[in-house]
Amino acid sequence: MKTFKNLFCKIASFENLLCAARNAAEGKKERSYVMKFVLKLEENLFELQSELNSGSYRPGEYRTFHIYDPKPRMISAAPFRDRVVHHALMNIVAPLLERSFIFDSYSNRVGKGTHKAINRYQKFLRKYSFVLKCDIKKYFPAIDHAILKSLVHKRIACPATLELMDRIIDFSNPQQQVDDYFSGDNLFTPVERRKGLPIGNLTSQFFANYYLNPLDHFVKEKINCKAYLRYVDDFVLFSHSKKDLHAWKSQISGFLQEYRLNLHPGRCQIYPAEIGRRFLGQVIFKTHRRLPYENVQRFRKRLREWVKVQPDGFEQRLASWLGHAGQANTYCLVKALKI
Repeated sequence: MKTFKNLFCKIASFENLLCAARNAAEGKKERSYVMKFVLKLEENLFELQSELNSGSYRPGEYRTFHIYDPKPRMISAAPFRDRVVHHALMNIVAPLLERSFIFDSYSNRVGKGTHKAINRYQKFLRKYSFVLKCDIKKYFPAIDHAILKSLVHKRIACPATLELMDRIIDFSNPQQQVDDYFSGDNLFTPVERRKGLPIGNLTSQFFANYYLNPLDHFVKEKINCKAYLRYVDDFVLFSHSKKDLHAWKSQISGFLQEYRLNLHPGRCQIYPAEIGRRFLGQVIFKTHRRLPYENVQRFRKRLREWVKVQPDGFEQRLASWLGHAGQANTYCLVKALKI
């Protein structure tokens, strides 16, 4: 297994930090905290560079808020200077770690994303008879810090880079409590092990994708599933045999125990390919796609609010939703919304 060394000088270079600041500010340039940072951009970047090189850099406290659309989630927003560091780290490290990813891993990757995953899902749907759709119970809160670090340490051999990555992981704010027990645990193990990554971080998104990279290789290389794809913790297997899918589900459940994860008991289903099911925000059939009714209703409500207050990034938000909706069969819907 190839390891990567001498990365930190690239991460902490002024050119990379400047690029990271621009990426972190994209779509948020009118926010007060961004303008404050950019007002003294060179001074702030040189200060960050000095802290990184001296090892004195420490992440700040997260600002947390809750959303309930479509389900309750806690979102954690890091201070802007920390977001710059996250981008600087990922600029260098992500392309290297991504070399070990399978083709059909779609989250947080250039040239991939939800629409590519949906296209691939529909392609497999047309080819196979049955589908096994799974996700993982409380995935982000359940990610084990020690296991995540061990996975990263297998590929990165630059001590300063590992120290920075470990520090970002260690400074994760408390997430929803997950008290699942696994083989070999004692009474206190679930509360003694550090776990959970904040939803909202660029680093969290990548680490969450990387944490399940071993699962991808297990499915493709050990149980030999020919048609499989994953987007974060949503993953789907296809086969002509229901029996195979039941067996694979059991094997996957056992494999995930090694990573202190459990399949979500209410969201793992085996169903015929002829039946339309929801995947990544669309209801997908062999011949067409639809947006779920509740998604459309939520967008109608948001659109009315946006029109009233004209929030920052209104046009960008609208274009983003229209881009998502345009991937489904929604011509009549968009026309009815009179956008």
